[in-house]
Amino acid sequence: MSSTLFRTKKVEQSILDTEEPEHALKKSLSALDLTVFGVGVIIGTGIFVLTGTVAKNNAGPAVALAFAAAGVACALAALCYAEFASTVPVAGSAYTFSYASLGELPAWIIGWDLVLEFALGTAVVAVGWSGYIQSLMDNAGWEMPAALGSREGSDVFGFDILAAALVLVLTVILVLGMKLSARITSLVVAIKVTVVLVVIIAGAFLIKGENYDPFIPKEKPVEAGSSLDSPLIQLMFGWAPSNFGVMGIFTAASVVFFAFIGFDVVATAAEETRNPQRDMPRGILGSLLICTTLYVLVSIVVTGMQHYSRLSVDAPLADAFKATGHPWYAGFISFGAAVGLTTVCMILLLGQTRVFFAMSRDGLLPRFFSRVHPRFKTPHRPTILLGVIIAILAGFTPLTELAALVNIGTLFAFVVVAIGVIILRRTRPDLPRSFRTPWVPVIPILSVCASLWLMINLPAETWVRFGIWMAAGFLVYFVYGRSHSRLARGGTPEEQPTTGGGTTTS
Repeated sequence: MSSTLFRTKKVEQSILDTEEPEHALKKSLSALDLTVFGVGVIIGTGIFVLTGTVAKNNAGPAVALAFAAAGVACALAALCYAEFASTVPVAGSAYTFSYASLGELPAWIIGWDLVLEFALGTAVVAVGWSGYIQSLMDNAGWEMPAALGSREGSDVFGFDILAAALVLVLTVILVLGMKLSARITSLVVAIKVTVVLVVIIAGAFLIKGENYDPFIPKEKPVEAGSSLDSPLIQLMFGWAPSNFGVMGIFTAASVVFFAFIGFDVVATAAEETRNPQRDMPRGILGSLLICTTLYVLVSIVVTGMQHYSRLSVDAPLADAFKATGHPWYAGFISFGAAVGLTTVCMILLLGQTRVFFAMSRDGLLPRFFSRVHPRFKTPHRPTILLGVIIAILAGFTPLTELAALVNIGTLFAFVVVAIGVIILRRTRPDLPRSFRTPWVPVIPILSVCASLWLMINLPAETWVRFGIWMAAGFLVYFVYGRSHSRLARGGTPEEQPTTGGGTTTS
């Protein structure tokens, strides 16, 4: 039984599967497209909101060090992702990598984990986007009926129609093709990067040196208040630990880690990249480097503009400009945040559909979902199914307690990918690797340790919910996935491609 649970899928077979006409995705992305995708999903709620929260609650002006620490932890994982994505350029990201190195059951577990991670991430950001839009509408004198607006802090039962509508519109865009998605993402990313650069450049002239004293606070000042009062932070995490000093920086890093979630989504588009061996490492590492630099610079500027104890927790960047007598920038920043969150939603939804598609193509989920659209060459069936489900989730479901699962799910994927790099180096040293993670096994081991450290900082309730979801995944695998796996069928004509990747029947 153990031999079937840990049976691996050869890299050559995974690549051959991508050539099946009815299950092949269109290759249209370049290194620039991948970098834009990475920047588009990483720069979102985190940079516009989290700076104020972790500065007041944990790190003070040293929040810049927290962003740097989280960036280093992600960089360790990114090096592992870059090797896998260029060696196994197949949709599915960590799921596909695990299938090639650890085996079927671990691959199923990580795929099941990613489905939850991307679904909740999309829904959380969609609700956050809805809140920004409603705020802009309120400023213009238009009030959204309570039954059709965001539910956080309201006793009125309603449906967040804006959040649901955003998910459905993005679903249509993803069905129409990756190149269209890339063009829209490029436009939106240009807008929000411009906003971030304006914050950095304009804010640099408003910095006061005394605001950096103390740079690493030893305790929380009385006037700081509580960041737990922030509905958006409660929405994203359902928690906000409070401690200061050096340990506060590491705790802050575990919180701002949410802001970096997304670079791994780039790996899910490997199969749709024209030259994945060259472009995947560039897209993954390039987007992470750009975003880490912007995060550190923004946090230095905003804590220099206003003392960390007086930063707002809902809109620290916008309110810091208001406090320094520049209210125009506040509206500009809010507009950039609202526009920017659309790409975060779209790319998270993109990642989830590609993982679902890859699992379906392997037979672990119904093969019905692995057929691509005859014209657009996109996995339209899982995209529509998951888009509708997430739209309902964003519209109806209170996400305060569930959203912390996004962090633990991502960190778990990082651990699995890092271990997979070490194993595949030993079991398949013959594989051509256009990008090689340096200092193996040191870098993967450091990645595992960094991810586990951040996971330890998550609350016990998150671990319990994560365990329940994983238990449900085991049940689905043993009831359906294990017996329907293409590897389990042992090469039956209707499930295996013909020699040379020819047409299949199913």
